[in-house]
Amino acid sequence: MNRLPVEADWDRAPSVLEGARTLELTPQHCNLPYWFEHVAGTMLRRLADGSVADAGPTEAVRRPGPLREALVDEFTFRHLAEEKATRALSFLVYHAPGRDCLEFFATQLVDEARHARAFRDHLLRVDVSEEELAAEVARTAATSAAAVLDPLEEFGLHVLRDRGDFHGGVLVLTVLVEGILAPAAELSERKWRPLDPSAALVERGANMDEIRHLAVGSSVVRQYLTDRPGERPRLLEIVEEGRRLWEKLPMAEVLFRRETLFQQGLAEHGHLVGDYEIWPGRRLVDTGVEERMEAAERWSRETQDARLAYMLLDGAAR
Repeated sequence: MNRLPVEADWDRAPSVLEGARTLELTPQHCNLPYWFEHVAGTMLRRLADGSVADAGPTEAVRRPGPLREALVDEFTFRHLAEEKATRALSFLVYHAPGRDCLEFFATQLVDEARHARAFRDHLLRVDVSEEELAAEVARTAATSAAAVLDPLEEFGLHVLRDRGDFHGGVLVLTVLVEGILAPAAELSERKWRPLDPSAALVERGANMDEIRHLAVGSSVVRQYLTDRPGERPRLLEIVEEGRRLWEKLPMAEVLFRRETLFQQGLAEHGHLVGDYEIWPGRRLVDTGVEERMEAAERWSRETQDARLAYMLLDGAAR
């Protein structure tokens, strides 16, 4: 009998789209013993000891060109996003109302710090030097991160740090951060798989964690509103305020630039992709920038709607 939970099994874990919409987990289940046994003790060990196959990056992403630029742009952005999430989670740990929530969000904090390192370390694997990497991170911090991540961070910190609102903070992370970015990470995992299997593996590992984060965060809010239904209008307002902010952010422009670079690289290295399908019935080489962006946006909307309904917040306005 396989005792490993499906969400922590490299071979059986669902995609982030399926898992984030349907998986039910609680902080009581995903506590420190769970994390040490199933994440650090099995999931990460299998990655470290080579039992999870890592084919390494292809030459196509190691050489200068648009494909490498797309990867560097994406992974420096993800590195910064994960660092910001790590710092914000310290306030969730501080305000956690009980041991189970404290232990779970402490493990999530470590997960996000590990993701930040994994995205950074992968850039070194595609021959980005330390000096180049520092410059690229600084460039991303001054442009994409300043335009998208900084306002999101400010909003989250206002809820968590300034208001000390634990459940509002869980909601912000679950809906406005991971609920939006996780589907884009699913697209990333799929599109890099034939061109940079190692990048896809980094995304796969992060996505397996995000499934758990989304599921547990949703269960925390659901239980809170089950016990205190009068708090629903207040949490709905946080969702609506966050969505108004998100609509003002230039994330579409950031993604369009990145996907345009990827498209140029795909045209150059399409022979490496062959008949690989990014989703059933659709070959990656036949997709375009707008089609991939529309898929990510649709997945994000569907994932958010499913999680909000589960959290008893399905009346949130769009």
